[in-house]
Amino acid sequence: MTLPTSIKSKVKERFDILSSDRLKWIKKNKYYYEDKEKYHRFLIPENHSILELGCGTGDLLSSLKPSYGVGVDFSSKMIDISQKRYPEIKFITGDIESLESLDRKFDYIILSDVIGHLVDIEKAFLNLHKFCNPNTRIIISYYNFLWEPLLKLAEVFKLKMPQRHQNWLTMADIDNLLMLANFQVVKKQNRLLIPKNIPVLSKIANTYLASLPGLNHLNLCCYLVARSRAYQVAENEYSTTIVVPTKNEQGNIKPCIKRLPKFGKHQEIIFVDGHSSDGTSDEIQSVINSNPDKDIKLFHQDGEGKYDAVKKGFKNATGEILIILDADLTVPPEDLPKFYQALSSGKGEFINGCRLIYPMEKQAMRFLNMLGNKFFGMAFSWLLNQRIKDTLCGTKVVFKKDYERISAGRAYFGDFDPFGDFDLLFGASKLNLEIVEMPIRYTERTYGDTSISRFRHGWLLLRMVAFAAKRIKFI
Repeated sequence: MTLPTSIKSKVKERFDILSSDRLKWIKKNKYYYEDKEKYHRFLIPENHSILELGCGTGDLLSSLKPSYGVGVDFSSKMIDISQKRYPEIKFITGDIESLESLDRKFDYIILSDVIGHLVDIEKAFLNLHKFCNPNTRIIISYYNFLWEPLLKLAEVFKLKMPQRHQNWLTMADIDNLLMLANFQVVKKQNRLLIPKNIPVLSKIANTYLASLPGLNHLNLCCYLVARSRAYQVAENEYSTTIVVPTKNEQGNIKPCIKRLPKFGKHQEIIFVDGHSSDGTSDEIQSVINSNPDKDIKLFHQDGEGKYDAVKKGFKNATGEILIILDADLTVPPEDLPKFYQALSSGKGEFINGCRLIYPMEKQAMRFLNMLGNKFFGMAFSWLLNQRIKDTLCGTKVVFKKDYERISAGRAYFGDFDPFGDFDLLFGASKLNLEIVEMPIRYTERTYGDTSISRFRHGWLLLRMVAFAAKRIKFI
């Protein structure tokens, strides 16, 4: 153990020496540090508990306005500076690899530009579990290894604080170390093509060009968001609410109830009818009367559109897990236990149906709809930095507590999605929830007609993608 101890002593000594000039270097590279703070604010809402490891002078942690913040650094001199600058935050001198319990869990844990200086990165990652709850997000940022020669050259010309020897890791290396330490990466993002402020050029390059496929791999900064796997245990039992929006679906009501399997510790079924003219409401009431052993409720929609109905159903739901089932039954009700199991066992935090894996029945999805779905799948995979193959499948499953967080943050994107698919996916991504797709066999509708207009609604969805790009990518 002599070698690691010797290395750590040298790292500590180096940063103690650098501490007196740290603020000068931050000021000299103000553009870089402001962008780092900006993206962390995108990832982390205000008023959450935050632990920053390798906090330096505490500027990043303070900028995030935590409800409770703790900063830890190896250098006692760095800690002295940060405590004087931000007395409202708790700062501790400590070794990330062997940090003892702080007697609480945190909503977010940050390791910003620090893993290059760790002797045993896997050990440091393993140590993080003691500070995690099931919803904790680990946010790691570091330099793109392709920039190593340029950054070393910048040190020679005194454009960057001297770092000396450090670990240079690819994003795949960090991903692998997190996996070995029992963490699961939820999201990856590269930022900043030009780390200096060159008027006009830096704005265009870093806002737009940096997000383009290909050029994205040349960015300076790499970000990973991960969650602990320690809480992904055997399936737990949760109560469920299945919300079924209806409009002129009379012939599908009885088959829906008949085909719906039992799962979870309690099952609530909520129909929300959207001004049907074919007797759907009467049919639902008949089903309620003839199934007294089942918890079935009927609500009448106030506004228009599927998502307006879903929101009313979710608002009145009592279940811990919320499920959307389209009344056309093109997604078989028999498949819902698979969605439930994926969420309840911790395999994902937002389960999205995917109709584009298995072969479909001939009339299940028209050709133009298929092309549209494939396009939006590629667009969303790029937008959200998570693989999304089918954005428009109506069946989506989420914990009620997470839906309430999505709903609380809806103003960030606006409330103009009539179907809810994009709204929910955008919201889940903004919260850094792990989105997992569940393949299903998509079948033909046997009763009624679709209310979707391919061109009118397609144009609306394109506008939503463009708007979301401004709020997610071009920031």
